[in-house]
Amino acid sequence: MSLPVPSPARVFAELVSAQSPTPSPAPVRPSGPSAPPGREVHVSGSAELSAGPDRARVSLRLGSRKEAAGAARSSVARRLQYIAQSARQRGILEENMTVTEDFSRVENTYQMEAEVCIVFSDFGKMQNVCNLLIEKLGTSVTISPPHFYHTPEAVDNLRRQVCVAAVGNTRRKAQEVCHLFGQSLGKPLLIREEETKEWGGHIDSHLPHSPDSLTLQERIQNATAHASCRVFAVFEIKGKGNRRTKLL
Repeated sequence: MSLPVPSPARVFAELVSAQSPTPSPAPVRPSGPSAPPGREVHVSGSAELSAGPDRARVSLRLGSRKEAAGAARSSVARRLQYIAQSARQRGILEENMTVTEDFSRVENTYQMEAEVCIVFSDFGKMQNVCNLLIEKLGTSVTISPPHFYHTPEAVDNLRRQVCVAAVGNTRRKAQEVCHLFGQSLGKPLLIREEETKEWGGHIDSHLPHSPDSLTLQERIQNATAHASCRVFAVFEIKGKGNRRTKLL
């Protein structure tokens, strides 16, 4: 499974004084001497991340046309058995393989057709299996180009990661601003997710497959999903930190 590949984060900050009007709802300030009224820093920040596809689906088609029904069936059955055995030997689970068969009579012959769909989470293993089947079965099997996509879990993980990254960038920006003025950053009073965008990637399974002329890496790149998130946060300002000088 390919891990999400983070792209460089972009942070945009806007500092708003506590006395200036702001469209944000007024945060609830905790009571006590640690949070004097008006000692706040308002910061907005964003982040952008990308994640490559975590699944690939490959379809294998094979068929046979014989005068005898049994001969047509057995010809396809032998190849189906070899495909399933080769996949299992390389760690592919039965639940990730789907076989559909179609038997028909064409004029004075019998025709048997089958399609095997295999879902891979390891793309290197996918290449090994496909190369082996092409070598051993030759033109008796047709292998479609892989279709890369994201599972719902991978998409949800990308959304969480980009939101957490945006919050982290916002907090670091607030810390830098407070340090610039000799202040100490306090706890957050308000954190609001303002905007989230997603683009790219074959997140929708109904999207058409990529053209056959694309290379494997180009297909992976086209299926890479991107997400950005912008958050707004309000932190309290504690004040100047106590500095102690150690005498030697």
